[in-house]
Amino acid sequence: MANLRPFRLRCVPKIVREKCSRAVSPNVTGSLEKPVDDHAVDFDWIRAKPYTQVPGPRPVPFLGNTWRFLPYIGNFQIEHVDKVSKRLHKKYGEVVKIGGLLGRPDMIFLYDANEIERVFRQEEKMPHRPSMPSLNYYKHVLRKDFFGEDAGVIAVHGESWYNFRSKVQQVMLQPRTAKLYVGAVQEASEAFVQRIKKVRDDDDETPDHFLNEIHKWSLESIARVALDVRLGCLDDDAPVETQQLIDAVNVFFKNVGVLELKVPFWKLFSTPTWQKYVNALDTIVEITSKHIELALAKAKMKNIDGGEHNEPSLLERLLAMETGPKIATITALDLFLVGIDTTSNAVASVLYQLALHPEKQKRLYEEVSRVLPQPGLPIAAGHLEEMKYLKACIKETLRMYPVVIGNGRCMTKDTVIGGYQIPEGVQIVFQHYVISNQDRYFPDSDEFMPERWMAGSDITHGVKHAFASLPFGYGRRMCLGRRFAELEMITVIAKIVQAFKLEYHHEKLDYHIDPMYTPNGPLKIKMIDR
Repeated sequence: MANLRPFRLRCVPKIVREKCSRAVSPNVTGSLEKPVDDHAVDFDWIRAKPYTQVPGPRPVPFLGNTWRFLPYIGNFQIEHVDKVSKRLHKKYGEVVKIGGLLGRPDMIFLYDANEIERVFRQEEKMPHRPSMPSLNYYKHVLRKDFFGEDAGVIAVHGESWYNFRSKVQQVMLQPRTAKLYVGAVQEASEAFVQRIKKVRDDDDETPDHFLNEIHKWSLESIARVALDVRLGCLDDDAPVETQQLIDAVNVFFKNVGVLELKVPFWKLFSTPTWQKYVNALDTIVEITSKHIELALAKAKMKNIDGGEHNEPSLLERLLAMETGPKIATITALDLFLVGIDTTSNAVASVLYQLALHPEKQKRLYEEVSRVLPQPGLPIAAGHLEEMKYLKACIKETLRMYPVVIGNGRCMTKDTVIGGYQIPEGVQIVFQHYVISNQDRYFPDSDEFMPERWMAGSDITHGVKHAFASLPFGYGRRMCLGRRFAELEMITVIAKIVQAFKLEYHHEKLDYHIDPMYTPNGPLKIKMIDR
């Protein structure tokens, strides 16, 4: 068992301390001091309003604004951060400061797509995302023996992040690489269609645990792509460790928000939440490492005996680039860590929206039937490009209900944002959910209109700003698994719509964070054979 002794600030890697923990309190005149070069004057900074004037909820003595995240007395419930964010925007405007957070830097909530674009366009070679101290500590202290200097891209910053990403992004982000795995993803999707037929009830409705079945499909797909292994997640006698891995990923995500936003007692002593969190991560590392080691041995045998084999896995492609087994291993591990819940919740949300909007589903079915006129016709890479309306349905769902409702950057230098002086060390949170549901960026934003994403669509209902909906992020820290997530979503939704007509006959579900942004309640979707 890993050492559960909590950490203090000195345990955070030096580069994170230097970049994200600088004091941001104003000087005695009420404005921030900014070093001025003798040969250049930053007039934008001089004209900007001081940091102390950024509006936002006022902190209270000792607990600051952290009390707002506490149960019973707080009014910032983590599972309803979407509604909290809307309230803050309505009350305070485009730039909102959440200061006085115990154990972490101030946060600035940003609701202006123009300002978000400006931040992204100006980002440097090694941009910092808001730190995840809990995962950072796990990787760099508790399990340093496993991760070492190559700790991946999640909760990693600076030179370590840059060197790691530089080695893997050529394989991960090229669209043509993802298309090579259409066959593997299709096999998992077809297995999921058969699974739906088994688990639905006599009225053709999916069970209360349908989201967990989608998790199994997502895990199976990732294993096929990353390792070229069949886990059997969708079999009736699926291995016990399949569910253990899914449960561990859920525990990880559910507890991140608690550890990061509530009073960080875990930094002082080992809390029950911290123990659950560490145990979950240990389970993820243990199970995935076993399969990765088997895949490495399999790849080695391929090199020895030669002959014809399946398309090389991502693990094998990384090994072929001479990144070394450690880089390949950690990349595969990161894919399992963040690729299961995110992709499966996105698929669940798309299926739910299609069930709620039969006219949109009808148009999608017509497109799929045109591209794949025979139900058993295999999907080829060329077919993916023809499914434009399917891609639009995914984009529109993720606009209205992004599985991750915000993204962000940790300022590595003093910057003017929204007319305010924002000092180095402050965390900027781009409130994508609120932004992408505003009429100024998406007219009739409360209407599910995939057509707005189609070329030649009615401009009055189109997309008004390219940075108003960024479900995969943008720039140097864009989601590394984006191409594979898109491939998996397109393939499985095409197969499901081809096989079933989707209907929903229950009370409409609200959305909440659990731990992704997802419908709040069982997805009892009626799946009628076509």
